Amino acid sequence: MKTIATIGLDIAKSVFQVHGIDAEGKVAVRKQLKRARVLPFFQKLAPCVVGIEACASSHYWSRELQALGHTVKLMPPAYVKPYVKRQKNDAADAEAICEAVQRPNMRFVPTKTAEQQSCLMLHRARHLFIRQQTAVINSIRAYLAELGIVAPVGRKGVEELLCAVADPKDERIPDITRECIEALGALLFKLKAQILEFDRRINAWHRSNETSRRLDEIPGVGPALATALVATVADPKAFRSGRDFSAWIGLVPKQNSSGGKERLGNITKQGERYLRSLFCAGALSVIRIAKIRGTKHRPWLAKLLSTKPTKVAAIALANKLARMAWALMAKGTNYKEPIAMAR
Repeated sequence: MKTIATIGLDIAKSVFQVHGIDAEGKVAVRKQLKRARVLPFFQKLAPCVVGIEACASSHYWSRELQALGHTVKLMPPAYVKPYVKRQKNDAADAEAICEAVQRPNMRFVPTKTAEQQSCLMLHRARHLFIRQQTAVINSIRAYLAELGIVAPVGRKGVEELLCAVADPKDERIPDITRECIEALGALLFKLKAQILEFDRRINAWHRSNETSRRLDEIPGVGPALATALVATVADPKAFRSGRDFSAWIGLVPKQNSSGGKERLGNITKQGERYLRSLFCAGALSVIRIAKIRGTKHRPWLAKLLSTKPTKVAAIALANKLARMAWALMAKGTNYKEPIAMAR
């Protein structure tokens, strides 16, 4: 076998595709590997550059191949797609990955640690339980609304409905409906308890991480956002500036510029949807508190709120919070309240 310099590895659940080239760019190997044969194959190779599309399992394979002495580079799939020739298949994808990883201007994704992935799983599981909780609440309301029983919006409204179901003297509710709603109520109780348990685990992870504690000092950034940032951003220095970081999250205007004319639209909503939602929620909380306590200590925010709607101002503030969070992570500093904002 020729000496392999660069490999494009298309990973999957069971069948992996390898496309390797030598130092001159000639194809040295092109083959399929079963999952159990991937590591033994790379153990026999001299250290080389391995390109992989960034996905859920790519960080695991990156850590395993780096342990064997290889240099692994993860790339966003969207940046690899332009290098696919004609029809899409595993062989073409592996060849495109091998081509893309050699580009000097390619952007790479830092490899996450197992601890970072575990923290992200906490967030994803909690988010899943919250969506399930919302679905159960909507089902309870919808089923009882079919019988003409409605309640006010909010937590107390759901509690009123469950109390009505628990009352055996309420003749508006048939027995079968009562059994269904009681089962949904029991599920809702379990989901709420599980969400509280995950909140406790996230707070514990937050207290154990020094970077997360520093991020928590930023207004609008709590334990949930701080831990999500630390777990998602493996290497903050991979971004050249805070503006690049906020653009990656999707908090910058979408451009449609041409001929020297700059046209900016709504935010791109690209990148990390979960982080973006947390930053926007944090910005709205800062605005809500500022409206209650007054905005004289935050002149930038006060001027923005005087000319823009609240939600537009929240997006601008979320962009600013993202840049501040990047600066704290990249430079290892602590948050300092600006003089104009000091209380």
